[in-house]
Amino acid sequence: MDFMTDQDVQKYKQDGYVVLDGLLTPQECDELKQRMAEIVDRMDVPDHCRTTFSTYHDEQLKKQGNADYFITSGDKIRFFFEKGVFDDKGEFIVPKQQSLNKVGHALHAYEALYKKVTHSPKVQGIAKKLGLVNPVILQSMYIFKQPGIGGEVTPHQDATFLYTEPLGRVMGLWIALEDATVNNGCLWFIPGSQSSGISRRMVRTPKGSFPLTDFIGREPTYDEDKFVAVPVKKGGVVLIHGEVVHRSAENTSEDSRHVYTFHIMEALDTLWSPDNWLQPTEELPFPPLYTK
Repeated sequence: MDFMTDQDVQKYKQDGYVVLDGLLTPQECDELKQRMAEIVDRMDVPDHCRTTFSTYHDEQLKKQGNADYFITSGDKIRFFFEKGVFDDKGEFIVPKQQSLNKVGHALHAYEALYKKVTHSPKVQGIAKKLGLVNPVILQSMYIFKQPGIGGEVTPHQDATFLYTEPLGRVMGLWIALEDATVNNGCLWFIPGSQSSGISRRMVRTPKGSFPLTDFIGREPTYDEDKFVAVPVKKGGVVLIHGEVVHRSAENTSEDSRHVYTFHIMEALDTLWSPDNWLQPTEELPFPPLYTK
C-alpha cells in the first residue's frame, strides 16, 4: 500500500500542502535529535558570530561575515544562531544546545542518519506518487524553534529563495521530530495560494558588491484570517508546494519544536536559476533523490 494516497495527492494539488502522519517512527525522530545534539556539542562557533560591536566598521564586517557564511553554506554543515544568545564579548548567555536557530544546508549529503531519512523508501514513494521523474535534493536544514526564543518566520513562499523556470518544480518536506502545535510554533498556510505565482525573489547581487543578496519585488500584506494552522504529530511530514504562502509564529512556550526539513526539485526540463543564493558545487552537485 502506498504511503501517500490519491486523496493526499489531490489535497496537495488543491491546497498547496498536505500532512502525512507516520513518515518516521518516534525512535527514528529521537535518533535524529540525538545525532544533532552530538553535532552541536562538537561545533566550533564561527568567528563572525563572536564579533563584538565596537564601531560601525565592526558591525559591517560582522554583517559581511554572516552573509559570506550563509551564501557558501549550500555544500556544508553550518550553524545559524538565534538573536541575543551571545554577550558583548561573544560568549554564550544561554546553554549552547538552546542557542541555535538552525543547522544547514547539507545534512542530507554528509550525515548518514539524515541521508537515510532523505532517501528513504517512503520519501522516494512520495516523489513517485507525485509523478516526479528526476527529483534532486537542493538543501536540508535542522530547525530548532527554541522554547521561549524561537523566532517568528514571516509569511513567504519557498520559491522566492529557490526559483526555477518553470515555477512549480520545488517541494519542501518538513518532518516534525517533536509534536508541532499552535503553542510551540507550528506552520500556518493560506490554502490554494500556490496558484498565483510569486511576489518576490531573492537573488545574488553582482560579484564584488555588498550585500551579497537582494530582493526583487515585495512580499504583500496577507489577510491574517486566511491562514490555517497545521499542527503535526511527531514523525509526521508536511509536503509544501514551492509557491504556497506559509509562516510560523514565534515559540513562546516551554517546548521546543525540532524539525528536519529538505527541498527537492524536479530536474527534468527545469532551469535552476543561476541567480539563486544556493548553487550546486563541484564538491556537491544536487544529488538525485532516487537511489537503488
